[in-house]
This record gives sequence, structure tokens and C-alpha cells, in this order.
Amino acid sequence: MSRIVVLGSGAWGTAIALALDRRGGHKLTLWAHSPEIAREIAETRENTLFLPGFPIPEAIEITGSDAAVANADIVVSVVPSEFLRSTFTRVRSHLHLGQFIVSATKGIEDRTFLRMTQVISGALEPAGLLLSIGAFSGPSFALEVAQGQPTAVTVAFSDPEIAALVQQEFSSETLRLYTSTDVVGVELGGALKNVIAIAAGIAAGVGLGHNSAAALMTRGIAEITRLAVACGGRRETLAGLSGVGDLVLTCTGSLSRNRGVGQALGQGRNLPEILESLGGKVAEGVLTTRAALGLAHRHKIEMPITEQMELIFNKGKDPREAIKDLMLRPGKKEH
Repeated sequence: MSRIVVLGSGAWGTAIALALDRRGGHKLTLWAHSPEIAREIAETRENTLFLPGFPIPEAIEITGSDAAVANADIVVSVVPSEFLRSTFTRVRSHLHLGQFIVSATKGIEDRTFLRMTQVISGALEPAGLLLSIGAFSGPSFALEVAQGQPTAVTVAFSDPEIAALVQQEFSSETLRLYTSTDVVGVELGGALKNVIAIAAGIAAGVGLGHNSAAALMTRGIAEITRLAVACGGRRETLAGLSGVGDLVLTCTGSLSRNRGVGQALGQGRNLPEILESLGGKVAEGVLTTRAALGLAHRHKIEMPITEQMELIFNKGKDPREAIKDLMLRPGKKEH
């Protein structure tokens, strides 16, 4: 029996805990960042704020204690990207050699341009901890995972044996894991698709049709792949679940927060108002855009869609003007 701690009690963290409980064979703990939130979830046995309507079985322990990670064989990190470094700095004194960390957060850290596994590694470095850290990503809305709808994702570790171990521990009749050693490609595919999903939402919000959506997704995966390969990822990874698969889901699915933010922007609402209306939920694409461009500039990679999203978010550019500028760029070869 594996002892697994899910670090983060948002919708995605709660859904992962429910999926692992459904599989059986684990001792599960769901960690919330404050004792008050943990107490509320434990008393109601429901995450009423982020994933209402799904009873949390008594077998899942709910805690706000940082010491809970000490007993884990596997720590699943589902902390929003902007709080990831501070969270692992906070809990690192309770971690120890022999544990595996599975990062299920999709993002790039602002200013450092680091991937989530790199952020975790950096936070643990002062304690001298060299733990195996991998990435878990793919087309997976939290609501559908919580419902037990069949879902397939990729888990990547540099050590294929660890990836296979996590695959064995997590896979069930409703959650299928494929293994990879391409941590870079899996992480960047999951992070960057959120930016393209906002662009797809904007296109829908201004009233554009399926032609425009298909063009955005196709050129979006092209610029994601360029950057991922420049950073050491593999092209074939971006053609898989954590690349094209996640992109299609997030650009087209009605449950996509990132697409929803874009749609509201396209309809003329302002960004602060839109983010406030999320009620504490996170649209990672907004946070990722500036960091993605920083990473692209470092590697001298062109990312025209991402550049236009940054102008909309931080310079107040009209979404219609952004779309027009994308269409009027100089002609290019496709490959």
C-alpha cells in the first residue's frame, strides 16, 4: 500500500485524490494550505469552494499540517504556480530521501522562467534534498476526472523505472497513464497550451468561427513545439497527450477556465474583472504568458500568438486588433 499526499486542495487536487481513492490500494491524504480550509473540508466531506457536489470518502485524510508529507511515499503537487516555491520552501523540512514528487501544476514561474519541476527542485536545494521529481499532464478537466470519466494523461520522469512505478500506482479503469522520459516536453506542453486556449476563447468571444479556431490551435501547437524543442523537449511529445491532446481540450471545452477568460475578453470585459469573477480559481494562462515570452526571448524563439496575448493582458490592446495583426504578418513557409 502506497502512502500518497496530494499537496493542494483546489479542484484538480481534489479530483486526483478522488481518482486515486476510486482505484484503491493507497493511504491518501489531501493537504490544504491552511488548517481552517482543511477543517472545513473535513467537516463537510466536500470541497464546496472548488469542487462542490462530490463527497470526499472518509478514507481520505484531510489535513493542513505540513508534517503530513513526511509519511508519504509519493507527493502529488497540485499547488498553483505562483505559490509553488513558497509551499515547497514551507514543507521541505518534512521531506526526505526516497520520496517521489509528481508535479501536476501547469505553468512557468514568472521572472525565473523555470518549469514547475525546476521550481520544486530549487526550493528543496537549500535543504540538500535531491528527490526524483516528475510531471503529470494531459487532457484532464478536474470535473470529469472527479466524475470518473475515462481520462488519459502522461507521467514523465527522467528515470523510466520511476515513471513506470507511478503509472502502476495511479492507473485504473478510469485513469490511464502513459509514461515518458521527456519531462521538459510534457511540462511545457501543459503550461503553454493555456495561453493558446485564451487566444481561442478570444476568437470565440469576438464571434469568429471554426476556421479561426482551427488555425489558432494548429499555429499554437507549432509555436509551443518550437519553444519546447529549443528547451530540450522532444517534438513527438508535443504531438501526444500532453501537447496536442491537452491543447484541443483546453481550446474547445466549455469547462476550460482559460478559454472562458479569453471569451470574456473577446466580449469586451476587462481582465481584472474577469479574474475576480473566478472566485479564487486560477487561469494559469494569464500568469504563464509573460514567463513564456521571457523563455522564448532567451532561446530566440518566435511566438506570435503568445506575444499578442501579452499585449492584450498588459498593454490593453484590443483583441480584434491583435487578431488582425496576426493575420497580416508577413507570409511564411509552414515548416
